[in-house]
Amino acid sequence: MKITVVGAGHVGATLAQRIVDQELANELILIDIVEGLPQGKGLDMWESAPISGSDCFVRGTNDYRDTQDSDIVVITAGLPRKPGMSREDLLAKNVEIVKSVTEQAARFSPNSIIIVVSNPLDAMAWTALKVSGFEPHRVMGMAGILDTARYRSFIAMELNVSTRDIQALVLGGHGDAMVPLPRYTMVGGIPLTELLPRERIDAIVERTRKGGAEIVNYLKTGSAYYAPSAAVAEMVEAIVRDKKRILPCAAYLRGEYGFEDIYLGVPIKLGQKGVEQIFELQLTEEEKEALHQSAEGVKNTVAQIKL
Repeated sequence: MKITVVGAGHVGATLAQRIVDQELANELILIDIVEGLPQGKGLDMWESAPISGSDCFVRGTNDYRDTQDSDIVVITAGLPRKPGMSREDLLAKNVEIVKSVTEQAARFSPNSIIIVVSNPLDAMAWTALKVSGFEPHRVMGMAGILDTARYRSFIAMELNVSTRDIQALVLGGHGDAMVPLPRYTMVGGIPLTELLPRERIDAIVERTRKGGAEIVNYLKTGSAYYAPSAAVAEMVEAIVRDKKRILPCAAYLRGEYGFEDIYLGVPIKLGQKGVEQIFELQLTEEEKEALHQSAEGVKNTVAQIKL
Protein backbone atom coordinates (compact mmCIF):
# COMPACT_ATOMS: atom_id res chain seq x y z
CA MET A 1 0.00 0.00 0.00
CA LYS A 2 1.40 3.35 -1.08
CA ILE A 3 -0.20 6.56 0.17
CA THR A 4 0.52 10.12 -0.93
CA VAL A 5 -0.30 13.11 1.24
CA VAL A 6 -0.30 16.35 -0.73
CA GLY A 7 0.58 19.31 1.45
CA ALA A 8 3.17 19.23 4.25
CA GLY A 9 1.46 21.84 6.41
CA HIS A 10 -0.14 21.15 9.78
CA VAL A 11 -2.94 18.90 8.49
CA GLY A 12 -0.81 16.99 6.00
CA ALA A 13 2.15 16.45 8.30
CA THR A 14 -0.02 15.43 11.27
CA LEU A 15 -1.96 13.03 9.04
CA ALA A 16 1.29 11.57 7.70
CA GLN A 17 2.48 10.90 11.25
CA ARG A 18 -0.82 9.20 12.12
CA ILE A 19 -0.54 6.96 9.05
CA VAL A 20 3.03 6.05 9.98
CA ASP A 21 2.15 5.32 13.61
CA GLN A 22 -0.77 3.09 12.57
CA GLU A 23 1.27 1.43 9.80
CA LEU A 24 -1.48 2.01 7.26
CA ALA A 25 1.00 1.94 4.37
CA ASN A 26 4.28 0.37 3.34
CA GLU A 27 5.35 3.68 1.87
CA LEU A 28 4.12 7.21 2.49
CA ILE A 29 4.98 10.09 0.18
CA LEU A 30 4.71 13.60 1.61
CA ILE A 31 4.74 16.18 -1.18
CA ASP A 32 4.71 19.96 -1.13
CA ILE A 33 5.75 22.81 -3.44
CA VAL A 34 8.03 24.30 -0.76
CA GLU A 35 11.54 22.95 -1.27
CA GLY A 36 12.95 21.18 1.75
CA LEU A 37 9.74 21.21 3.80
CA PRO A 38 8.41 17.74 2.95
CA GLN A 39 11.93 16.32 2.83
CA GLY A 40 12.72 17.56 6.32
CA LYS A 41 9.42 16.51 7.86
CA GLY A 42 9.47 13.15 6.07
CA LEU A 43 12.99 12.37 7.26
CA ASP A 44 12.07 13.38 10.80
CA MET A 45 9.10 10.99 10.74
CA TRP A 46 11.19 8.14 9.36
CA GLU A 47 13.76 8.68 12.09
CA SER A 48 10.97 8.30 14.65
CA ALA A 49 9.99 4.90 13.24
CA PRO A 50 12.49 2.84 15.28
CA ILE A 51 10.96 4.35 18.44
CA SER A 52 7.31 3.90 17.44
CA GLY A 53 8.01 0.48 15.93
CA SER A 54 6.65 1.38 12.49
CA ASP A 55 8.02 0.06 9.21
CA CYS A 56 6.11 2.56 7.07
CA PHE A 57 8.83 4.25 5.02
CA VAL A 58 8.39 8.01 4.62
CA ARG A 59 9.74 10.07 1.76
CA GLY A 60 9.38 13.81 1.33
CA THR A 61 9.50 15.26 -2.17
CA ASN A 62 8.62 18.13 -4.50
CA ASP A 63 8.34 15.83 -7.52
CA TYR A 64 5.05 14.12 -8.39
CA ARG A 65 6.94 11.33 -10.14
CA ASP A 66 7.75 10.00 -6.67
CA THR A 67 4.02 9.56 -6.04
CA GLN A 68 3.57 7.20 -8.98
CA ASP A 69 1.19 4.27 -8.45
CA SER A 70 -0.18 5.51 -5.14
CA ASP A 71 -3.22 3.62 -3.89
CA ILE A 72 -4.61 6.62 -2.00
CA VAL A 73 -3.96 10.33 -2.56
CA VAL A 74 -5.02 12.74 0.17
CA ILE A 75 -5.24 16.38 -0.88
CA THR A 76 -4.66 18.75 2.03
CA ALA A 77 -3.01 21.48 -0.06
CA GLY A 78 -4.63 24.89 -0.10
CA LEU A 79 -4.74 28.20 1.69
CA PRO A 80 -5.90 27.99 5.33
CA ARG A 81 -8.74 30.03 6.73
CA LYS A 82 -7.89 33.19 8.62
CA PRO A 83 -10.03 35.06 11.16
CA GLY A 84 -13.09 36.56 9.49
CA MET A 85 -12.60 34.45 6.36
CA SER A 86 -15.36 32.12 5.23
CA ARG A 87 -14.61 28.88 3.40
CA GLU A 88 -16.03 30.45 0.27
CA ASP A 89 -13.43 33.23 0.43
CA LEU A 90 -10.86 30.57 -0.27
CA LEU A 91 -12.59 29.38 -3.41
CA ALA A 92 -10.74 30.88 -6.36
CA LYS A 93 -7.22 30.20 -5.11
CA ASN A 94 -7.96 26.74 -3.80
CA VAL A 95 -9.73 25.70 -7.02
CA GLU A 96 -6.49 26.50 -8.83
CA ILE A 97 -4.44 24.51 -6.31
CA VAL A 98 -6.76 21.47 -6.19
CA LYS A 99 -7.06 21.41 -9.98
CA SER A 100 -3.28 21.29 -10.38
CA VAL A 101 -2.83 18.64 -7.69
CA THR A 102 -5.62 16.46 -9.09
CA GLU A 103 -4.16 16.60 -12.59
CA GLN A 104 -0.87 15.27 -11.24
CA ALA A 105 -2.56 12.62 -9.10
CA ALA A 106 -4.63 11.35 -12.04
CA ARG A 107 -1.56 11.32 -14.27
CA PHE A 108 0.77 9.40 -11.96
CA SER A 109 -1.78 7.34 -9.97
CA PRO A 110 -4.71 6.68 -12.33
CA ASN A 111 -6.07 3.85 -10.17
CA SER A 112 -5.95 5.71 -6.87
CA ILE A 113 -8.67 6.80 -4.47
CA ILE A 114 -8.69 10.55 -3.80
CA ILE A 115 -9.66 12.01 -0.43
CA VAL A 116 -10.12 15.78 -0.43
CA VAL A 117 -9.53 17.87 2.69
CA SER A 118 -9.02 21.32 1.14
CA ASN A 119 -11.72 23.95 1.71
CA PRO A 120 -14.40 24.78 0.74
CA LEU A 121 -14.48 21.02 0.95
CA ASP A 122 -17.60 19.95 -0.93
CA ALA A 123 -16.74 22.21 -3.86
CA MET A 124 -13.12 21.02 -3.87
CA ALA A 125 -14.25 17.38 -3.96
CA TRP A 126 -16.47 18.24 -6.94
CA THR A 127 -13.47 19.92 -8.59
CA ALA A 128 -11.28 16.86 -8.04
CA LEU A 129 -13.94 14.59 -9.53
CA LYS A 130 -14.36 16.67 -12.67
CA VAL A 131 -10.63 17.19 -13.20
CA SER A 132 -9.59 13.59 -12.52
CA GLY A 133 -12.27 11.92 -14.61
CA PHE A 134 -12.37 9.16 -11.96
CA GLU A 135 -15.48 7.20 -11.08
CA PRO A 136 -17.37 9.00 -8.28
CA HIS A 137 -16.81 6.19 -5.80
CA ARG A 138 -13.06 6.92 -5.96
CA VAL A 139 -13.30 10.62 -5.05
CA MET A 140 -14.63 11.76 -1.67
CA GLY A 141 -14.32 14.47 0.95
CA MET A 142 -13.45 14.20 4.61
CA ALA A 143 -15.79 16.65 6.35
CA GLY A 144 -18.58 14.55 7.84
CA ILE A 145 -16.35 12.64 10.24
CA LEU A 146 -14.79 15.88 11.49
CA ASP A 147 -18.15 17.61 11.94
CA THR A 148 -19.54 14.57 13.74
CA ALA A 149 -16.47 14.35 15.99
CA ARG A 150 -16.91 17.97 17.03
CA TYR A 151 -20.60 17.37 17.69
CA ARG A 152 -19.82 14.29 19.77
CA SER A 153 -17.07 16.04 21.72
CA PHE A 154 -19.39 18.90 22.68
CA ILE A 155 -22.09 16.43 23.78
CA ALA A 156 -19.52 14.59 25.91
CA MET A 157 -18.52 17.87 27.55
CA GLU A 158 -22.14 18.78 28.23
CA LEU A 159 -23.06 15.41 29.76
CA ASN A 160 -19.66 14.62 31.30
CA VAL A 161 -19.57 11.19 29.66
CA SER A 162 -17.13 9.24 27.49
CA THR A 163 -16.90 10.24 23.84
CA ARG A 164 -16.83 6.53 23.01
CA ASP A 165 -20.45 6.12 24.07
CA ILE A 166 -21.79 8.79 21.72
CA GLN A 167 -23.01 7.91 18.24
CA ALA A 168 -24.08 10.78 16.05
CA LEU A 169 -24.54 11.94 12.49
CA VAL A 170 -24.02 15.21 10.65
CA LEU A 171 -25.29 15.67 7.09
CA GLY A 172 -24.88 18.37 4.46
CA GLY A 173 -22.13 20.69 3.35
CA HIS A 174 -19.04 21.33 5.44
CA GLY A 175 -19.83 24.82 6.69
CA ASP A 176 -22.17 26.91 8.76
CA ALA A 177 -25.19 25.21 7.14
CA MET A 178 -24.22 21.65 8.08
CA VAL A 179 -27.08 19.55 9.48
CA PRO A 180 -26.45 17.73 12.79
CA LEU A 181 -29.26 15.27 13.49
CA PRO A 182 -30.19 15.10 17.20
CA ARG A 183 -32.87 12.53 16.33
CA TYR A 184 -30.13 10.10 15.24
CA THR A 185 -27.84 10.91 18.19
CA MET A 186 -27.44 8.26 20.87
CA VAL A 187 -25.54 8.30 24.16
CA GLY A 188 -24.95 4.72 25.25
CA GLY A 189 -28.06 3.77 23.31
CA ILE A 190 -30.16 6.51 24.94
CA PRO A 191 -31.57 9.16 22.58
CA LEU A 192 -29.94 12.55 23.16
CA THR A 193 -33.40 14.13 23.19
CA GLU A 194 -34.11 12.26 26.45
CA LEU A 195 -30.95 13.55 28.12
CA LEU A 196 -30.88 17.22 27.18
CA PRO A 197 -33.53 19.90 26.68
CA ARG A 198 -34.06 21.36 23.22
CA GLU A 199 -32.28 24.63 24.00
CA ARG A 200 -29.05 22.87 25.07
CA ILE A 201 -29.13 20.65 22.00
CA ASP A 202 -29.65 23.70 19.81
CA ALA A 203 -26.64 25.38 21.45
CA ILE A 204 -24.46 22.33 20.80
CA VAL A 205 -25.62 22.18 17.19
CA GLU A 206 -24.77 25.85 16.71
CA ARG A 207 -21.30 25.40 18.24
CA THR A 208 -20.71 22.42 15.96
CA ARG A 209 -21.56 24.49 12.90
CA LYS A 210 -19.03 27.11 13.94
CA GLY A 211 -16.47 24.65 15.29
CA GLY A 212 -13.84 25.37 12.65
CA ALA A 213 -14.19 29.14 12.99
CA GLU A 214 -13.90 28.86 16.78
CA ILE A 215 -10.47 27.27 16.46
CA VAL A 216 -9.39 29.72 13.76
CA ASN A 217 -10.27 32.59 16.07
CA TYR A 218 -8.13 31.09 18.83
CA LEU A 219 -5.13 30.28 16.64
CA LYS A 220 -5.35 33.51 14.62
CA THR A 221 -2.68 32.39 12.12
CA GLY A 222 -4.04 28.99 11.11
CA SER A 223 -6.86 26.48 11.36
CA ALA A 224 -7.56 23.12 12.99
CA TYR A 225 -5.36 20.14 12.20
CA TYR A 226 -5.47 17.54 15.00
CA ALA A 227 -9.15 16.65 14.53
CA PRO A 228 -9.10 16.96 10.71
CA SER A 229 -6.07 14.69 10.43
CA ALA A 230 -7.67 12.15 12.78
CA ALA A 231 -10.80 12.18 10.60
CA VAL A 232 -8.80 11.47 7.44
CA ALA A 233 -6.81 8.74 9.17
CA GLU A 234 -10.08 6.99 10.05
CA MET A 235 -11.08 7.09 6.37
CA VAL A 236 -7.67 5.83 5.24
CA GLU A 237 -7.84 2.92 7.69
CA ALA A 238 -11.33 1.97 6.46
CA ILE A 239 -10.05 1.82 2.87
CA VAL A 240 -6.70 0.14 3.54
CA ARG A 241 -8.14 -2.54 5.81
CA ASP A 242 -11.44 -2.82 3.93
CA LYS A 243 -13.36 -2.15 7.14
CA LYS A 244 -16.74 -1.45 5.50
CA ARG A 245 -17.18 1.37 8.02
CA ILE A 246 -20.42 3.37 8.06
CA LEU A 247 -19.13 6.92 8.18
CA PRO A 248 -20.42 10.37 7.24
CA CYS A 249 -18.34 11.61 4.30
CA ALA A 250 -18.75 14.03 1.42
CA ALA A 251 -19.92 11.79 -1.43
CA TYR A 252 -21.11 12.48 -4.97
CA LEU A 253 -24.88 12.28 -5.20
CA ARG A 254 -26.74 11.10 -8.28
CA GLY A 255 -30.33 11.27 -7.16
CA GLU A 256 -29.85 10.35 -3.49
CA TYR A 257 -31.76 12.67 -1.17
CA GLY A 258 -33.14 14.32 -4.32
CA PHE A 259 -29.82 15.90 -5.37
CA GLU A 260 -27.80 15.56 -8.57
CA ASP A 261 -24.18 16.38 -9.43
CA ILE A 262 -23.26 17.59 -5.97
CA TYR A 263 -21.06 16.55 -3.06
CA LEU A 264 -22.76 16.48 0.35
CA GLY A 265 -22.02 14.86 3.66
CA VAL A 266 -24.03 11.63 3.88
CA PRO A 267 -23.57 8.25 5.59
CA ILE A 268 -21.61 5.87 3.36
CA LYS A 269 -20.08 2.41 3.51
CA LEU A 270 -16.33 2.93 3.15
CA GLY A 271 -14.07 0.07 2.07
CA GLN A 272 -11.23 -0.82 -0.28
CA LYS A 273 -13.20 0.29 -3.35
CA GLY A 274 -13.93 3.68 -1.82
CA VAL A 275 -17.58 4.73 -1.47
CA GLU A 276 -19.24 1.33 -1.70
CA GLN A 277 -22.75 2.43 -0.73
CA ILE A 278 -24.68 5.59 0.11
CA PHE A 279 -27.38 5.28 2.77
CA GLU A 280 -30.54 7.35 2.44
CA LEU A 281 -32.17 8.22 5.73
CA GLN A 282 -35.83 9.01 6.31
CA LEU A 283 -35.79 12.68 7.26
CA THR A 284 -38.44 14.87 8.80
CA GLU A 285 -39.67 17.90 6.87
CA GLU A 286 -37.55 20.15 9.10
CA GLU A 287 -34.45 18.05 8.45
CA LYS A 288 -35.15 17.97 4.70
CA GLU A 289 -35.43 21.75 4.62
CA ALA A 290 -32.15 22.15 6.52
CA LEU A 291 -30.41 19.75 4.14
CA HIS A 292 -31.86 21.59 1.15
CA GLN A 293 -30.52 24.90 2.44
CA SER A 294 -27.11 23.34 3.01
CA ALA A 295 -27.12 21.91 -0.52
CA GLU A 296 -28.06 25.29 -1.98
CA GLY A 297 -24.97 26.77 -0.38
CA VAL A 298 -22.78 24.11 -1.97
CA LYS A 299 -24.48 24.56 -5.36
CA ASN A 300 -23.90 28.30 -5.24
CA THR A 301 -20.22 27.76 -4.52
CA VAL A 302 -19.80 25.17 -7.27
CA ALA A 303 -21.55 27.50 -9.73
CA GLN A 304 -18.65 29.94 -9.29
CA ILE A 305 -16.04 27.38 -10.33
CA LYS A 306 -14.61 27.68 -13.83
CA LEU A 307 -12.67 24.64 -14.97
